[in-house]
Amino acid sequence: MEFYVEKIEHNINHYLTSLKTEKNLSDKSIKAYHSDLSNFLSWLKEKEYLKIDDEIVNIYIKYLQNEKKLKDSSIKRKYVALKSYFKYLVHKKVISYSPIEDCRISFRTSKSLPKTLSRLEVERLLKAQIEDFKILKSEFRKNICIRNIAIIELLYCIGLRIGELVDINIEDIDLIEQTVLIHGKGRKERILFISSTEVIDRIKEWLEIRSLFNPLCNSLFINKYGTRLSIYSIEDIFYKYREIADIDTRSTPHYLRHTFATQLLNNGADLRAVQEILGHSSVTTTQIYTEVSTERKKEVLLKFNARNHIKL
Repeated sequence: MEFYVEKIEHNINHYLTSLKTEKNLSDKSIKAYHSDLSNFLSWLKEKEYLKIDDEIVNIYIKYLQNEKKLKDSSIKRKYVALKSYFKYLVHKKVISYSPIEDCRISFRTSKSLPKTLSRLEVERLLKAQIEDFKILKSEFRKNICIRNIAIIELLYCIGLRIGELVDINIEDIDLIEQTVLIHGKGRKERILFISSTEVIDRIKEWLEIRSLFNPLCNSLFINKYGTRLSIYSIEDIFYKYREIADIDTRSTPHYLRHTFATQLLNNGADLRAVQEILGHSSVTTTQIYTEVSTERKKEVLLKFNARNHIKL
């Protein structure tokens, strides 16, 4: 069964609106859907296809695999975007049947282990900021450093995504209760407890001087212009101290989140609790950290492995 390409183009905006109003998806997710659908539409026009059926969809998937050489995870995301859109068109009676229904596509689910920093590397990273502060001369640079210290400390202390960190507003943080409201993926919110009093002190130090940056918004962390920091600014801050600390040059701010989760599990935290803290919708996502939480495996094997007691 087939339908004309123009039906895709005419209904995309209505579909994107429904994702926001009915499914409450974040702007970032909607932007990804828009990109995937637009790319498909551009490909159809380039190939001068006037109609779509399951064969055309299969050709497109092969194009992504063989010519674009995208990862299976990326292709699967684009496939899911098309499947969801066609399902919407069927529901709205724009088309009578989804061409995706007849597609037989399998995706390899390769599992890459989370990359982490060692405890020593984390300590060097945190200390690098303190040492940097000591050698700064100007008051402005010192104030920037105070902000940066609070940023890195908070990222590591509660295992935030950098997108979540930049979205924190002043009213989201309660220094008396030591809690912070996190605006997570898919507009899901969670409250986290900042367990380290040192980290609380770092945040207080930043809040005492925040007004010197002439805030133009209610964001917790602002730039020198008084506006909300971007995720790219957070990355630059991390890379600066990564270089000073001389730690893994491949590491990114997300390594701190991976390290945080792995250390929780190493220290005996419950998997479900870690899932809630990280804001994962499924415990399956959290389980990957058990693959790199080697300390507890080491403890069990040293204590219970019978081979340790066989002497030849």
